[in-house]
Amino acid sequence: MSITKVSDIAVSDLVEYLRIPDASQSDETLLGSLLNVAKEYIKSYTGQSNLDTYTDMVYAVLVLVQDMWDTRTLYVDKGNVNRTVESILNLHSINLLPVELENEVIT
Repeated sequence: MSITKVSDIAVSDLVEYLRIPDASQSDETLLGSLLNVAKEYIKSYTGQSNLDTYTDMVYAVLVLVQDMWDTRTLYVDKGNVNRTVESILNLHSINLLPVELENEVIT
């Protein structure tokens, strides 16, 4: 798999990555939902709106989808995030950085 942008991840890529033989339509529908949840979680966690800027975000999405697929959940357990995913997201997190507003730093 040679995907370099999050926006290029397709359900068929997830089927291949997860090694799902003969994925049904309901499997593909669930994977589409899991893909959207993973993207939104990453955006919320990092504060980044364009996930395509960082190629390592592809792996974070894939691992998050895999975790949700394995447990068949439509949410990410924030208290039990894969350490690799957490490390990638922390590298790109801008949510906790100070913001400068009109010559005043707000922390």
